[in-house]
Amino acid sequence: MNLLERVRHGIIVSCQALPDEPLHGSAMMAHMAKAAEQGGAVGIRANTGEDVRAIKRAVSLPVIGIVKREYEGSEVYITPTSNEVDELAEAGADMIAFDATRRKRPAGQTLESLIAYMRSRDILMMADVSTLEEAVYAEKLGVNCVSTTLSGYTSYSPTGGGPDFGLVEQAAKKLRLPLFAEGRIETPEQARQMLSLGAHCVVIGSAITRPQLITQRFAAAATKGSAQSHGHEVKN
Repeated sequence: MNLLERVRHGIIVSCQALPDEPLHGSAMMAHMAKAAEQGGAVGIRANTGEDVRAIKRAVSLPVIGIVKREYEGSEVYITPTSNEVDELAEAGADMIAFDATRRKRPAGQTLESLIAYMRSRDILMMADVSTLEEAVYAEKLGVNCVSTTLSGYTSYSPTGGGPDFGLVEQAAKKLRLPLFAEGRIETPEQARQMLSLGAHCVVIGSAITRPQLITQRFAAAATKGSAQSHGHEVKN
């Protein structure tokens, strides 16, 4: 069974922690991936070649690799150039995800040249997009699947605060390729809705793997509840 069939209608867990986060480190992300596998995840999304290697040693799930790297003069930072592609390929990533917007890329590279390079290396490609137009163009360039990862994270895409159900519904109808729903999905109900709208599978990140943000949501709810309760007591 190929990767796309393996993940169909399942949950992929994005196991990432940036250097300023408490769980940063390949060993920690490998443990996180193992917990996701035990919980029923069908795949893992991971940042950096080092994390990809550690996670592949820890789990039997397919690993989608990215490298988040900033370059001066470019807003593109998810696998921006062929250098990051090489890093992930050498680490054994089963698929490589990359920013598939048409924004200026570093080192004189273009979206078209990056995809052509990956095609020449026979790499399975996931195009991270922010709009329907970008999804359609990525499909035209020959990627293997599309993800809504960047919706709300480009200056020209809608920022509604929650998941972009509209983009998923439109892209699922328009594309012939598998569509992965990703971005601000926080509940099982939202994940199920994405699948009902035609998503091939769903990628969940912060709602599962960033405990500081999960705690923050509960703490904010508790504070709000306490304030409302106190106000009610004062009124009485």
